[in-house]
Amino acid sequence: MKDLQVLRERLSRLDVELLEMVARRQEIVAEIGRVKSSAGRGTRDYAREKDVLDLARRTARRVGLDEEIGEEMFRLLIRASLAAQELDKVASHGFGSGQRALVIGGAGQMGQWFVRFLDAQGYAVEICDPLPARSGHRRHLALEESDLSHDLIVIAAPIQQTVRLLEQLAERRPGGVIFDISSLKGPLADALQKLRAAGCHVTSIHPMFGPDTELLSGRNVVFVDLGDAAATATVQALFASTMVEQVSMSLDGHDRAMAYVLGLSHAVNIAFFNALSQSGEQAEALATLSSSTFDAQMDVASRVAEENPYLYFEIQSLNAHSPRALVTLLNAVTQVAGRVLDGDEQGFVELMAQGKAFLARRPEDRP
Repeated sequence: MKDLQVLRERLSRLDVELLEMVARRQEIVAEIGRVKSSAGRGTRDYAREKDVLDLARRTARRVGLDEEIGEEMFRLLIRASLAAQELDKVASHGFGSGQRALVIGGAGQMGQWFVRFLDAQGYAVEICDPLPARSGHRRHLALEESDLSHDLIVIAAPIQQTVRLLEQLAERRPGGVIFDISSLKGPLADALQKLRAAGCHVTSIHPMFGPDTELLSGRNVVFVDLGDAAATATVQALFASTMVEQVSMSLDGHDRAMAYVLGLSHAVNIAFFNALSQSGEQAEALATLSSSTFDAQMDVASRVAEENPYLYFEIQSLNAHSPRALVTLLNAVTQVAGRVLDGDEQGFVELMAQGKAFLARRPEDRP
């Protein structure tokens, strides 16, 4: 037992040294980020990342480790480094220095994300929410408590609440730039138009990521210009110092795409885990027989199951384009079932070939 204790102590010391080396690496990475920023260079260097990952695989192979483990470790380090560099760049940009921002719904998960994001840019951030927030920012329990004299007003609330809030803002006509982050835009159309008619500076965005996102590289923010180009440009500038992809869409085009990007993908996973729950099979037993495909699908379905069911129902029920997407899903499942039950091997193969051809048209992933 004494030998075991000695080995454990040696391992603990190595663990501490490993973390200390990671911390030193992050310090160097932060300095590299500042040098690149001062030189006007982008944060991400894909060629350099490839070199680092190749080195990780070669080194892992040389020292007798699994190459996949070496690469995965360095992918994690790269993501952590990029996130730190991006935050540093956002903070140094100082876009909101000396300005005030109000996040309506700032106690919610995405509301808190925008509180942190705007705070990092130098805005004096206030929150409007009846629920207490984890941050120590000044909070208004209701919209009536605020004078709305802010330079920026963000609405991070459920879709139907957002409609009512937009209508209230239209009545009070604040002078700052207003934008919502709703997952659907059609239900807001009339209220947004009221804001425009009232002379307010308004635009609309949809961050295509969740509240736990730290690194915006590879993420998208959709911008819906409502006719006020200056307001849209102001909000676009908030993300200029990040690595996010900015996508412009029309209001109707956005909801049509979301019927598939959000609605269809949600529905597939909800149907998947409900089919399993109604199958009579035990989750524990299925887990012991899992395959790589089943595990991957279960991971996605598990994340969907943890999401806000009320928000997901809004995304399905309030989108005018949802019925078409859901009927398409029903037809696709019926086609698969029909081919199998009829013993139609050729028809089944053709369905898979059709899907493969569609997926092949996706843009290639960046390195």
